Amino acid sequence: MFTTFDVGMTASSTVSSASASGESPSTPLPRQRKRGQVARACDWCRVHRVKCDNDHPCSNCKSRGGQCSNSGAMKLTTLPHAYREIERLRQRVQELELELELPKERKADNDKPVHELNTPPSVLPASDDRHPDLLLEGGRAKSFCEGIYISTARSPQKTWYGSSSLFYFIGRINNFLTSTLQETNSAHRMLPNSASFLLDVPTTITQDDHSQGARLVAAATDDTVNAGDYLSPTQEVYFLDLFWQSYYTSFPILDELEFKEHYQSLWATSDKERKPSALVDIVIAVCMQYGMAQLPGVGRGLSVASRANVNENDATIAGRWHYRRCQTLLSCQLESPTISTLQCHIFCSIYLCCGSFQNMADNACSLAVRTAYMLGLHLEPPQTMPRREKEMRKRLWWTLYVLETKISMKLGRPFLLHDFSTTCSLPADDREIAMLSGSSFAPLGENVTWLTWNLHNIKLLLVARTAYTAFYDNVPNTSNVFNPQSITERLEAWLKGVPEALKTKRQNSGVPFSTDLSALEVEQFAPLWLQRQRLLLELMYHNLCTNLYRPSISFALARAPHHLTDRTAMKCAAHAMALTHMMHQVLLSTPILAGWHEAFQWQWNAAMTLVGFVLAYPQGASAQAGRSAINLSVAVFENFGNSFAVAASAASIMSDLSAKVDLVIGQSQGMQGVAMQLATNGEADESLINGNSTAAQAVDGPLSFDDENAAEITGVLAQSIDIFTAETYNDFDWSGMGLL
Repeated sequence: MFTTFDVGMTASSTVSSASASGESPSTPLPRQRKRGQVARACDWCRVHRVKCDNDHPCSNCKSRGGQCSNSGAMKLTTLPHAYREIERLRQRVQELELELELPKERKADNDKPVHELNTPPSVLPASDDRHPDLLLEGGRAKSFCEGIYISTARSPQKTWYGSSSLFYFIGRINNFLTSTLQETNSAHRMLPNSASFLLDVPTTITQDDHSQGARLVAAATDDTVNAGDYLSPTQEVYFLDLFWQSYYTSFPILDELEFKEHYQSLWATSDKERKPSALVDIVIAVCMQYGMAQLPGVGRGLSVASRANVNENDATIAGRWHYRRCQTLLSCQLESPTISTLQCHIFCSIYLCCGSFQNMADNACSLAVRTAYMLGLHLEPPQTMPRREKEMRKRLWWTLYVLETKISMKLGRPFLLHDFSTTCSLPADDREIAMLSGSSFAPLGENVTWLTWNLHNIKLLLVARTAYTAFYDNVPNTSNVFNPQSITERLEAWLKGVPEALKTKRQNSGVPFSTDLSALEVEQFAPLWLQRQRLLLELMYHNLCTNLYRPSISFALARAPHHLTDRTAMKCAAHAMALTHMMHQVLLSTPILAGWHEAFQWQWNAAMTLVGFVLAYPQGASAQAGRSAINLSVAVFENFGNSFAVAASAASIMSDLSAKVDLVIGQSQGMQGVAMQLATNGEADESLINGNSTAAQAVDGPLSFDDENAAEITGVLAQSIDIFTAETYNDFDWSGMGLL
């Protein structure tokens, strides 16, 4: 019996013999087909030492009745395939090692509220097709911050807010209260009643529009104008005059002379009706929103329920008809945008943000971002361009950069603008360009002009964004991804660079931009716009620091006290208290921030942060001061509530939360008394006696962001993930949290 090998050899020998004798074979031999390469032969073929193929079953087993082990899963494996498989397995091993570093045991919550759904897992599934941009150095997967799905508008549709947002922190507070007080709470009850809960868009028509519009405009101009109608020339001038002393110095993206010339040209053909202009309309809308809220006593005399009613008392939607006309006119400019188009988008985002339409403001800002890229504002202006125009383009770009950064950090969503694509340098603030901009503001000395505030505000947001990005975009690991020393040095450099002309002095030798809670010494004869600039810069500083420190607040019912993280939580509360004390003094004694919607939003952010801090550390050294600051915030909201409903609603919510805070403090004091009694009997656990009071350990020096040293920040970052995962009652998945 010949084997396959023998048959092959015999045939070859026959052909060779015939060739050697000069004889040609009578019939040509069939041409042999090249055998396909097989990665691994089946078991039967391997035992019998015969060649296998990729069929299932293979040809040999099929013809001879063998039991073929070929499953058909064996594919042709090449060296590139092997390399890709090795890389995939290496990445998967790194991901699994990363998961092992995080606690895996979390308490299941079967009663998870439908409005508080955690986001999908942050670790990406292994895939051969993963894009390299989804990986950091070393093949480690990028982290994706957790968030909360919640409805913040009239529609029941839920939208996502990231872990840096106040909505997420409110969700944590809600879970804590539900667990501690053993009662069912809804996070929606902690959200103020704003126009977005009543209207789909600001221009939605309600049955009370006519009476409301007439009352609001009449209060400002002594002339009744029905809602839906537009202002007369006299009324428009009234509101436009507010712009140059308010938003103009905070958002220097218009040229005063050019704008006024443009406005005058709109009345060239008629003295009763001007030509349409999207830019003029949105500026008027923003100023009406601010002007109506600025009026004293619009809501005075109304009941508490009426003051919190959007239909009865809400200046946040004043100017809605001009906003609507602006949107109509902008629709014709989308394909061929201009600088004016970009200016409109920016002011639309501001208008919507002040009206509490969070997602619409985010969308308007995204339109502004794409428009800015279309216009090439992210690039350095050409040298041949006049300096006046170059600086205007720079101010436009960096104002948009600041606005988009604030919105993204506030909502916890990814940034739209990125530094790697930007070559535009920072705007100038010298006297020459201040005069060329078309404004008549006098210089302030020390080379400080009305544009200097904008420059330092940009630098502050750049530093905060660097810290925010380093904190949220990286998963804790042994590599030194985040360099706290550089952040500390940059922030200290920013503080040192702020000129004295932009600082509000303090009484009794207090220090500006500190948390010593010293009373303000407002310069009586300084221009209103300068007083506001000083306050806004410091309030923004405290607001940013509050947000950066807030993740260190732990609501864990049982956790090991940690000095560094508890101290960081105290710093968060210190900045929130500093902001609240400033707001209380300024709002109740001066008109500087009257009607300023962003200041109200900062106060709401600080007040909710203080509520969370006192709930988490009811026996801490700063708890009593924080509780007192909550009372001050209620007074601030009531003052704002005279002008717009969302603030009156915030005052009501904060009063209700204050009662719950007192209840939790009472429970904590009761537990403390039991612990002390056990200590007397020699049975106390030291951690039970200390409770959360470890958060009150003394802090060397004033509690300000610039005092943080690199070693302390590193320790805080290392402990942050432990704090989050210690909150075993929390129904959010913290596994994907970055460093914050």
